[in-house]
Amino acid sequence: MAWVYLVLAGFFELAFAISLKLSEGFTKTKWIIAFIICSACSFYFLSKSLGKIPIGTAYLVWTGIGGIGTVIIGILFFNEPSTLLRLFFITLIIIAMIGLKLS
Repeated sequence: MAWVYLVLAGFFELAFAISLKLSEGFTKTKWIIAFIICSACSFYFLSKSLGKIPIGTAYLVWTGIGGIGTVIIGILFFNEPSTLLRLFFITLIIIAMIGLKLS
């Protein structure tokens, strides 16, 4: 169950990062509220996962899901660049998360 909590925490981190962008400098009330709710949920589920998963592994996976997800959303919806080098480094993050899970 700890891994389920961790994945949920990662997706809520992705949601709070996107909400932060859409709040346009904390000027859009509904996105500010979404940011606060998603942040609280992300930290809650992260803390639930730490009972069974080492903190280093949990932190990398949590930030990895949020970071990779944010890059993908940025490419798909915010016209951010999708260079080969960016995609290479995203792949390295995924490999690192798998490596820590297996070790």
